[in-house]
Amino acid sequence: MNKKDIIDYFNSVAQVRDKWSRRNSYYHEELKKLICFLVPKGSSVFDVGSSTGELLNSVKPSRGVGIDLSNKMVEMARLKFPHLEFLAQDAEDIQIQEKFDYILVAGSLGLFSDVWKAFRGLRRVTTAKSRVVITYYNGLWEPILRIAEKFKLRMPVPYQNWLSCDDIVNLLYLNGYEVIKKGKRLIFPVKIPFVSWFLNKVVANLPLISNLCLIEYMVAKESGENKLQEMSCSVIVPCRNEAGNINLLLSRLPGLGNNSEVIFVDGYSTDGTVEEITAAMSEYSNKINIRLIHQIPRDDFSRVKENIIKENKMLKLGKADAVRKGFDAAKGDILIILDADCTVPPEDIPKFYLTLAESRGEFVNGTRLVYPLEKGAMRIFNLYANDIFGRIFSWLLGQKIKDTLCGTKALTKRAYEIIKESRSYFGDFDPFGDFELLFGAAKQNLKIVELPVRYKPRVYGDIKIERFRHGMLLLKMCFIALRRFKLN
Repeated sequence: MNKKDIIDYFNSVAQVRDKWSRRNSYYHEELKKLICFLVPKGSSVFDVGSSTGELLNSVKPSRGVGIDLSNKMVEMARLKFPHLEFLAQDAEDIQIQEKFDYILVAGSLGLFSDVWKAFRGLRRVTTAKSRVVITYYNGLWEPILRIAEKFKLRMPVPYQNWLSCDDIVNLLYLNGYEVIKKGKRLIFPVKIPFVSWFLNKVVANLPLISNLCLIEYMVAKESGENKLQEMSCSVIVPCRNEAGNINLLLSRLPGLGNNSEVIFVDGYSTDGTVEEITAAMSEYSNKINIRLIHQIPRDDFSRVKENIIKENKMLKLGKADAVRKGFDAAKGDILIILDADCTVPPEDIPKFYLTLAESRGEFVNGTRLVYPLEKGAMRIFNLYANDIFGRIFSWLLGQKIKDTLCGTKALTKRAYEIIKESRSYFGDFDPFGDFELLFGAAKQNLKIVELPVRYKPRVYGDIKIERFRHGMLLLKMCFIALRRFKLN
């Protein structure tokens, strides 16, 4: 659902929101008790996704401000609690200029279209002494909650982001927050005398069993001064037969500061891609420094013939070769790979830049497996394969890797030079380039961080990956990593 759909939906249920809360009063009272335990009475509190204001009022703040996308929810909250302030605002674009002791993000995290942007905006209302309190549903409960909706035991809600605890901790870290406390509550959200008390106060606190609790929570604080280094940036765009995507990519790519550039590395396109890039050099000359290099010289027909396996598919040289050529030609301090098909929105590129410029990591790996995928964006076979390979490589490399094959990655020029030194250790085995970079970063003990991105269907051209042939290559890479990281 887009934001307009979400606003329309919550406007439509605003009048019955409290009725649903009373129907599940035990759950909501337990949530209030938890929040009141975490937030001292008399604090100044900013509530993100305040709904009808019940939770904000329960903590008895000295100054309480709530924001919500739904103007109908805001109207109801104002009527019920006139001593508090409620505003119709987007959590991803906070307008208020005021600092608070506590910020609540209770149950609304799953509805944000861009969690990174929402956490980024919290810096407008926090100080070093502020605390951010987040509660969210355990993803294991999703099937149960959907069944409860079918039987009208719970208010229906739009499909949500089911972020893991690690995902949330990582997104907080990328925006300058560190988690200082986390926990789980409520394994049985229905009131039955003594049974509920025993299950929720005794059983729910047992090791392992606590992982089944419905409510997960964490408390975070600013991690220190956010030092942004001014760095130049090179965006490397490997492309083969992407003529219909070139102008779309450039028109959507945000500015990345002075001395930044976009380098297209063409893999002998035959659909007019080179002509589109050449035309764009003049059209965007006042906005972007665009360069074009060729993976294969246009007049070297013998090399062209031996490298084209299938028309519109990846060259035999591979995307890895295109990335290397782009990196070696790049002049920027930061190197970012962006696929030409725009399946990862070009608008997300500044997030990768800021992560490195603020020294949050040394290698940034995009992950498409956090937010819900749009219909047609990824085949079901690819989705499960990516998840499985992510788990395998996390174990092999000793660092969390959720999505090994996301084409959008970023690293500093210095980190790339270090990775190049270990290339011979693994051999020339990777046609994609993703694994060469991941293996090298892990081998050189670089800090790898993941950045969630939305993933959209391709609107022009063909998918370059061949599932079964390249799937076998992925298995081969698993054995290479096993031998080099675990058995050596």
